[in-house]
Amino acid sequence: MSELQIERQQEPGKLRVYLGAAPGVGKTYHMLTDAHVSRKLGVDLVIGLIESHKRQETEDQVGDLEVIPERVIPYRGVNLKEMDLDAILKRKPDTVLVDELAHTNVPGCRNRKRYEDVLELLDAGINVWTAVNIQHLETLNDSVNRSANTVIRETVPDSFLKRADEVVNVDVTVDELRSRLRQGKIYAAEKVEQSLANFFRKGNLNMLRELSLRTTAEQVGSRAAEYRRNQGLEQAPIPEKVMVCLSTRPGSERLLRVGARIAGRLATNWYAVYVAQPDQDQGHGDPESYQRLLDYQRMARDLGAQVVTLNEKNVSDALIRFAQQENISHVVFGQPIRSRWDILLRGSVLNRFLSELRDITVQVVPMNKPVRKA
Repeated sequence: MSELQIERQQEPGKLRVYLGAAPGVGKTYHMLTDAHVSRKLGVDLVIGLIESHKRQETEDQVGDLEVIPERVIPYRGVNLKEMDLDAILKRKPDTVLVDELAHTNVPGCRNRKRYEDVLELLDAGINVWTAVNIQHLETLNDSVNRSANTVIRETVPDSFLKRADEVVNVDVTVDELRSRLRQGKIYAAEKVEQSLANFFRKGNLNMLRELSLRTTAEQVGSRAAEYRRNQGLEQAPIPEKVMVCLSTRPGSERLLRVGARIAGRLATNWYAVYVAQPDQDQGHGDPESYQRLLDYQRMARDLGAQVVTLNEKNVSDALIRFAQQENISHVVFGQPIRSRWDILLRGSVLNRFLSELRDITVQVVPMNKPVRKA
């Protein structure tokens, strides 16, 4: 057998994710502690990248672990450092630690996002341990933005977390986390009061902690159910199916996040369905709307959906027929603000759907009325 054939048969690496509710819970420290234990057991383990955020306890915990030097990349007159993906692939350890999963790489790197670097390492047969905060999961973006009154710009697709072989929830109480912040163990002193009043508010931290625990429980439950089915320990139930009804309206990304979260809780597959009517001209008349549709469909794929385009003059008929054919159990609709007169005059896809299919759970996500251009 040739070397190329052996390489193609190589098993992908295993992924362990250290998940936390917020910065400062101890994800990186916990990961490093486990790394020392594994190395003592004979595991060939290296650090690909660790971000200590100048926390002395974390820096001390690195100890004598082997560190792959970072790569220096010139960018706009400044030398910036990034994880050296090629050096890790060449070194080919059994396990590599990669911190700050949601990080966006400096232009000039092979991959745009660090989680894409991790996927490449896994495909090369290298086990990866990585860390991420719950607010960086794509489907939680809207919830966190509203609760924390902040914009989370760096996200990771939920499909990445579903790939994980193991999720370790690193948890501390809200009071303990706020205490660490006051002691200067998370941010510099000048940022403490502002953080306590905003992201580190008790209400926000409680929500994030609940999301982190729930997400970990969902992952464990999904893995356990998969194992039982594979071992024939129980009859696999008829799976529930989720459908998100896509449109080109601004804000439809909220529908995709809601649909992905429902599918995650149900541990099932889901569809992002768009109905293309015959009079549409593939964006020539409204290129902005068409581009939004392409962006939504790309996002849906990243979140793990099967993207479906139905060609039908009547949108209601198309959605109802698809839901019946695929035995859909949960549907997500966006509901723009419309007057009663407009609904009576033009009809409502949602109302028609509800009247035809009474055994399906429907979730309606309010959408803001788009601002008309002058």
